[in-house]
Amino acid sequence: MARILVVDDEIGIRELLSEILYDEGHTIELAENAEQARAARLRGRPDLVLLDIWMPDTDGVTLLKEWSSAGLLDMPVIMMSGHATIDTAVEATKIGAIDFLEKPITLQRLLKTISTGLARGRLTVAKSASGGFAPVSPKAATSVAAVAAGAAVAALPAAVIVEVDKSLLGNIPLDQPLREARDAFERVYFEYHLGRENNSMTRVSDKTGLERTHLYRKLKQLGIEARKRSS
Repeated sequence: MARILVVDDEIGIRELLSEILYDEGHTIELAENAEQARAARLRGRPDLVLLDIWMPDTDGVTLLKEWSSAGLLDMPVIMMSGHATIDTAVEATKIGAIDFLEKPITLQRLLKTISTGLARGRLTVAKSASGGFAPVSPKAATSVAAVAAGAAVAALPAAVIVEVDKSLLGNIPLDQPLREARDAFERVYFEYHLGRENNSMTRVSDKTGLERTHLYRKLKQLGIEARKRSS
């Protein structure tokens, strides 16, 4: 799926959005202020950014202008706020934001807006690859290479593909609904890390990239009980 950067100074909002989008299959990176968001953007281009307007250090509109001036606004950005005016939303759109979400954000509106934003981002990458826009960025080149690799895999005999899938998925049955298959994989994944880290939630949180609160919720959802570490 997609790599989404969530920028918001409210921990409750970050955790809620992270949990929803993670359950949708996306990879989530969190930033609680503009400084962390800048660092995340420099590490790599996300597929989409959810950016809060009102933050204590630098507001979202100012950060949007910074990215635009530095040539880093090459990904879809969706602004969020519970206090912004129409003028602020219009200004952000003129700078380069593709949409605006008003808090409290409904689940349906969130998922629909993200789906539209990701589709727009993929279209931009595709046009860049065909020469319709600016030269392909390293991230876009990676995406194009992934498409080419997918085409190469599609050309393999079905028996070979099935054998590869089995080696990767182990005993997880593939004839069940996607959500159930994903839950089965996640159980194996988290049980592996819990065993490897001797049930240390701190180390498992670090290894998996999930905040502890989200990790506890995910384990409870999957029916995994973290055992106490042996002395």
